[in-house]
Amino acid sequence: MPHTAAQIIIPDDFPSVISGTPALQTMQAHGNVTVHTSRPETQDELVERIREAHTVVNIRAYCKFTAAVLQACPHLQHLAIWGTGTDNVDLAAAQAAGIVVTNTPNTATDSVAEQGLALLLAVARKVPSLDAQVKSGTWVRGTLTQVCGKTLGILGTGAIGLRMAQLGRGIGMSVLAWSFHPNLAAAQHIGFHYVPTMVDVLREADVVSLHLRSTPDTERIIGAQEFALMKPTALFINTARGQLVDQQALYKALRDGKIAGAGLDVFTQEPIAPDDPLLTLPNVVLSPHTAGTTPEALMNGLNLCAANVVAFLQGQVQNRVV
Repeated sequence: MPHTAAQIIIPDDFPSVISGTPALQTMQAHGNVTVHTSRPETQDELVERIREAHTVVNIRAYCKFTAAVLQACPHLQHLAIWGTGTDNVDLAAAQAAGIVVTNTPNTATDSVAEQGLALLLAVARKVPSLDAQVKSGTWVRGTLTQVCGKTLGILGTGAIGLRMAQLGRGIGMSVLAWSFHPNLAAAQHIGFHYVPTMVDVLREADVVSLHLRSTPDTERIIGAQEFALMKPTALFINTARGQLVDQQALYKALRDGKIAGAGLDVFTQEPIAPDDPLLTLPNVVLSPHTAGTTPEALMNGLNLCAANVVAFLQGQVQNRVV
């Protein structure tokens, strides 16, 4: 441990995932760790919690590390993100301030892709509504959607998109994809093909599954125009980020039968507002941004996050710097 122990602050462990874990013990062996197990309600409260930090470990994306927040923390040298997404961090401001930002990519790949598959099947087979009907004493039978033999369209072929393609192939779907960064070797290995544009995916796929990163360039990349291109029988799955989608346009497409259904783990506002019109639709299945919360994924991510913290404190080269 350094002569003066580093101040490691976790401002946002709510709901709590890191307390009592080996990852926390690892960090405690290398610095003075403070864990806050309530949500900071304001940006000022976030600053108050992390003002003296050498290292901040960010657990929840509801904390926004804006330029103003980062500038208010003169001792901050390392922002360690638990998870892949860094859309809650002003990366340019961090770089200007000399703050190293690390993340934990590919630790929840299987977990998130499985949730995508679960949402796909739940929507196609109307599992939530059928379950509710049977439990309420009604026995209403009707036509369901078979996905074997249909086409799965993948938008974004990072680790999760590729795993989703594998799962789609595994249940008998043909798979096509579009990505900013095509992985032709993976396509050959898994057995899918790339199409030239996103429009091709939207027009051809029976299920469209979204796996792009959230950046200024991809904000609302799926809107009314894109939903209008999809088949009226198509299903839309999003386990990536709510900001990628015009949620009002999605609601209207579902309401008006422009597309047949959707399975969503992410939303523009989280938690979703209790009066959000999406909650009124029978053809949408929702989960509370929980795709990555299996014990395996949690431990993988937390342990990697702790390893990033220790490596930075020991002056080692970081291969997970954003």
